[in-house]
Amino acid sequence: MIVVTGAAGFIGSCLISRLNADNFNYIIAVDDFSMIEKTPNLENKKIKQKVERSQFFEWILTNHTHIECIFHIGARTDTTEFNKAIFDDLNVSFSKKIWQIGVQYQIPIIYASSAATYGLGENGYDDNESLVSRLKPLNPYGDSKNEFDIWALAQNEKPFFWAGLKFFNVYGPNEYHKNRMASVIFHTFNQIKNTGKSKLFRSHNPNFKDGEQLRDFIYVKDLIEVCMFLMYHRKNSGIYNLGTGTARTFLDLAKNVFKNVGIAENIEFVDTPLDIRDKYQYFTEAKMQKLISIGYNKPFTSLEDGIEDYVNNYLKDKKYY
Repeated sequence: MIVVTGAAGFIGSCLISRLNADNFNYIIAVDDFSMIEKTPNLENKKIKQKVERSQFFEWILTNHTHIECIFHIGARTDTTEFNKAIFDDLNVSFSKKIWQIGVQYQIPIIYASSAATYGLGENGYDDNESLVSRLKPLNPYGDSKNEFDIWALAQNEKPFFWAGLKFFNVYGPNEYHKNRMASVIFHTFNQIKNTGKSKLFRSHNPNFKDGEQLRDFIYVKDLIEVCMFLMYHRKNSGIYNLGTGTARTFLDLAKNVFKNVGIAENIEFVDTPLDIRDKYQYFTEAKMQKLISIGYNKPFTSLEDGIEDYVNNYLKDKKYY
């Protein structure tokens, strides 16, 4: 059996679809299933059992012998939440317990870290593990992810295989429930559909023109291909970046959404909200050589192709993956 935490969420539910495609149908879906807005993400998927997050560690005591791999995708991901206790509980303590299960029962662990650990990028975007303790995240979410990465690297006892994946800007189907935390592509599509125009943040940095802020946008289908590769690979444990390795501008993004919606471009620039302005990243770009060096050789979807697939095959008719 394969365990997926955060199973009803955006990435977790897409991962289950991909596992099903490879005939992994004995899936244990772990999540807080009281959030009914996420329910459609799991419809029509082959799942053996749903386990409430609060009962997972009790469940594991009698079921660990059947587990082939744990994908620990679940986390509190709200970058605007500043209650550190929430992140300590859900992102740090819960992850440590998952790790300890991997050690005790020798189960491979593949977990979600985040590019939010890089902060403003003062130390670059290199997944060299010797740099992890020097990173300066900008919010409690990023702090929690970095805290766990540091803790994991410091452990003398480790699962026989483990990988921490620093997700960059992920977009794609099954993020309908994420509200403010949904991808910029999701919000841009809805703005265009509802108002005929797109709003982008104005640049408050003299080194960047309006709309030319840069991000490494990765399509969720590429992300889960990497997860699948690591599940089969099961060697070269460590922390890996997971982006495309190519930063693109928000203008590129908006123009491609307009193109696929079939509406003439109408882009308006608005001030970046004050509550995030001093923490706003103007550039992110994953260095991907480390993952490639262990044998991952699939090309990453271009922003143009990813937006075309996402808009036309999912967003227009609110379909799920």
